[in-house]
Amino acid sequence: MREAESRDEPVKDLCKRHNISEQTFYRWRNKFGGMDVTDARRLKDLESENERLKRLIAEQLLVIDGLKEFSRKK
Repeated sequence: MREAESRDEPVKDLCKRHNISEQTFYRWRNKFGGMDVTDARRLKDLESENERLKRLIAEQLLVIDGLKEFSRKK
């Protein structure tokens, strides 16, 4: 992002040089464009925590379903 802002190089050429698609560049710009490094790191940490918590919930739902099934058989 910073490189694109600091140069007069077309986005197409920048993406080609870094081997990414223009779509990826614009998606990243929309997601991270207004953030500094600390904000981006915090966002990544929160996304990781969110995924971890989603997995934990899924595991707990499996346990609950198993307990319900077990109690029906009694």
